[in-house]
Amino acid sequence: MEELNVTHVLDNEELQHAEDNTLSTTPTPSEEASTNESGAFVQEVNYEEKSREELVDELKNLMQQDIQTVKNLVASVRIAFISKTKELQQQALEQYLANGGDRESYEEMSDSVSEEFSKLYDTYRQRRQKLHEEVEEQKKKNYEAKLALIEELRQLVDVNEESVKASLDKFNAVQDKWKAIGDVPREKMNDLWQTYHFQIEQFFNKLKINRELRALDQKKNLEDKIQLCEQAEELIVEESITKAFKGLQDLRARWKEIGPVPTEQNDEIWQRFCNAANQIDQRRKEYYESRKEEMNNNLLAKQALVDKAIDLVATTPQSAKDWNELTAALDELLKVWKTIGPVPHEVNEEIWGKFKGIIDKHYGEKKEYFSNIREEQDQNYHKKIDLCLKAEAIAKREDWKKATEELLQLQAEWKSIGTTSRKVSDKVWQRFRAACDEFFAKKGEYYKERRSSEKENLEKKEAIIRQLKEYSFGTDKTENLKAIKDFQRQWSEIGFVPMSDKERLQQAYRQELDRIFEQLKISAREAEESAYREKLKSYGGDAKRFISNERQELQEKIEKLRNDLSLWENNLGFLANSKQADLLKEEFEKKMQNARQQIALQQAKLKILIESEKKSKEDEIKGDVDASK
Repeated sequence: MEELNVTHVLDNEELQHAEDNTLSTTPTPSEEASTNESGAFVQEVNYEEKSREELVDELKNLMQQDIQTVKNLVASVRIAFISKTKELQQQALEQYLANGGDRESYEEMSDSVSEEFSKLYDTYRQRRQKLHEEVEEQKKKNYEAKLALIEELRQLVDVNEESVKASLDKFNAVQDKWKAIGDVPREKMNDLWQTYHFQIEQFFNKLKINRELRALDQKKNLEDKIQLCEQAEELIVEESITKAFKGLQDLRARWKEIGPVPTEQNDEIWQRFCNAANQIDQRRKEYYESRKEEMNNNLLAKQALVDKAIDLVATTPQSAKDWNELTAALDELLKVWKTIGPVPHEVNEEIWGKFKGIIDKHYGEKKEYFSNIREEQDQNYHKKIDLCLKAEAIAKREDWKKATEELLQLQAEWKSIGTTSRKVSDKVWQRFRAACDEFFAKKGEYYKERRSSEKENLEKKEAIIRQLKEYSFGTDKTENLKAIKDFQRQWSEIGFVPMSDKERLQQAYRQELDRIFEQLKISAREAEESAYREKLKSYGGDAKRFISNERQELQEKIEKLRNDLSLWENNLGFLANSKQADLLKEEFEKKMQNARQQIALQQAKLKILIESEKKSKEDEIKGDVDASK
């Protein structure tokens, strides 16, 4: 800078004009705060279509950038990741419950993707917190540094003896330092700014700078502001609205740091800067208006999905298939929902709450429906297990006719029981079927063997009939009864014969026995008594228990026969004389005669039991006496 002549100084009117020019072209701190507040919008990014793994990669990429510029994007990534993780966990829980699991015993599986995301996000938070602390600490240092510069200005104003050039050089040095220092805490900005400008005004007033020096400074300021206008005009064509607006905020902050320009050019340069700024602001306004219209259209689309969901759930499903089809339809609506962009913030929670509420209500009702089905299936399972146990018990039996009837009844019951769970249905059916197959296989084998032996049994029984015809009985009745008993035992030990010959053989056998009884003068009663004694002997050591049970049974039979006989005798007294009455009397007489014979036979058996019991006691007493000797 050339040596200046300081003999000419500005008068009070010129200084006032210069001061007014400075204040009219420089935004105030409060204006900057308002602009920053309005510029706090961050362009939204839709991460809903990305997978959890892609969101992890996205977080990694964002962490490679400036923390301050990506914090809103990181928050969006985190919200999308949490939402997708919750959906995955809910699906896993529902699958666990659908497979018969218990909610209280359910434990979430370890998720490596979630762990990796959490570690990355913790690192990001630590870096962000550290950066925030560093920025705040730096602002405090900047504040102290600017206070120091204000103090230099105050000291500069107090100097009276230095030349104008030397004072101006120091003043310019202070301004350069001031511009080089960054932001200060917001709450201290306004007071600091006013104090700084007060000292500047004091400096100009004190030095009474001459017009040439002031013009030189204003010319330099004009050049600096022209550069800011050019940079603002470049931001007009910047593709990123956010980047352009942020750049404009930086230019505004720098503009206010520059002093006044020549009065004749003040309005022109300020208008140029405002024109560029207005275009950027207008672009931003149009962008957010377009964004708002787009979000309103998204709201209409999502409301349509809500209405569609309401229509779908209006009819309650009546089968598992219907429930699954409804779930698939709602899932498809959810997929479409995720492809639609954001809606206005003030209605976002409301519209999502409606849609999510419908889906949650559906899954709750579906869970209750399948829970009831599982309960019914469990009951059916236990019923079928019970049938399996019964069928397996029947499979071991050989009373083929009765067992077959019972098994067929079990099969009918099986068909009447509802379904069971798929995972046990085939297993329990195979168990039941195996028991049925085992029984019918044994039955088939039995009858196969029986048919093969029936012919042989037929020949054996025909041989016994021939032997009865040819056998020579003696005069000893006891021996004859013993021989007859032996024939009867052999006959009963022979198995089945063909059905076509059964009645013929039995009749021939009965006729031959009757002939022998008549020939040997042996009554049926004698034969039965003899057989009864043989039966009693066959019990051996268990005869005592048999006698006790048999005596009770014989006494009950005798009592019943006597009651029947008394009833029939009483009924005969009411029958009138007629042909029909005679037939009834004859029938009653036969019954009464048979009853008397049965009473005599049962009494004879009872007598045999008493004699046997008496003999058994005598033998016991004798044994005790012998043992005591």
